[in-house]
Amino acid sequence: MAIAFVFPGQGSQAVGMGKALASNFTAAQRIFEEVDEALGSKLSTIIFEGPAETLTLTENAQPALMAVSLAVQRVLETEAGLDLARDVQFVAGHSLGEYSALAAGGAFTVADAARLLRTRGQAMQKAVPVGVGAMAALIGLEFDAAAAVAAQAAQGEICQAANDNGAGQVVVSGNKAAVERAVEIAKTRGAKRAMLLPVSAPFHCALMQPAADVMAEALAKTTVKPPAVPLIANVLAKPIRTPDEIVRALVAQVTGTVRWRESVVFMAGAGISSFYEVGAGKVLSGLIKRLADGATTAAIGSPEDVAAFKAGRNP
Repeated sequence: MAIAFVFPGQGSQAVGMGKALASNFTAAQRIFEEVDEALGSKLSTIIFEGPAETLTLTENAQPALMAVSLAVQRVLETEAGLDLARDVQFVAGHSLGEYSALAAGGAFTVADAARLLRTRGQAMQKAVPVGVGAMAALIGLEFDAAAAVAAQAAQGEICQAANDNGAGQVVVSGNKAAVERAVEIAKTRGAKRAMLLPVSAPFHCALMQPAADVMAEALAKTTVKPPAVPLIANVLAKPIRTPDEIVRALVAQVTGTVRWRESVVFMAGAGISSFYEVGAGKVLSGLIKRLADGATTAAIGSPEDVAAFKAGRNP
């Protein structure tokens, strides 16, 4: 049975995520303490107790989701005998989830991943003034059709496909007026639904270039090691493993398309039969079910999920 671990992105956060893990397993508690220490603040209190609006802030949500994913990963190692290098063929993460995936594989320390994601969240928020950008989900259009809608809507502004999530779910991002035009055009092109998303910035488009520059500088100052397991990179939809490749991909994904559909199709084509979503929520599991025919999916985010993993597949 070939296995891939996938790590969720922004939008999967929820107040209380990881709390039961930290209460039940010392290994999980230590991850949250490590993240708090790295950031010099009690992010764990916000994760466990809220308020939701504070957790949802990009600069908090990104390191918070990573912390939960790494807490799960550490508990799988200590409680279920998981050895990532031995038991998992690929890791992948949706947007910020790439940092979780890389930290799980030892490319980053937990502390460095937390600091990088705090920097990334702040830089992405500052890159575009509030109200200038927007994102919209186009449902029922395949990627090429959605990209054509974005190109037509641009009209000299920025509007590009930001997330190719698969199963006819594409997110476009850019200048607010251009994205609003894309919503209207998509409706005339057969989209089942087209709607603006409640996000604070236009992620994964050219407007994020200032944030990409910040991340290039931050990553240049960070030690990056070859991960224990190849990463299926968002912007390439293929495996990478060297530090240079990793840094280039992480900088590129700030402004580039998250090619999730192609990433899952690649992994399934390479023989992956089981996908485990490590961390908060089940968003990626739902997408994968529609993309990898015959593959099994499971989300691991609670002590009960850990027990199920241990019972069903104890290496």
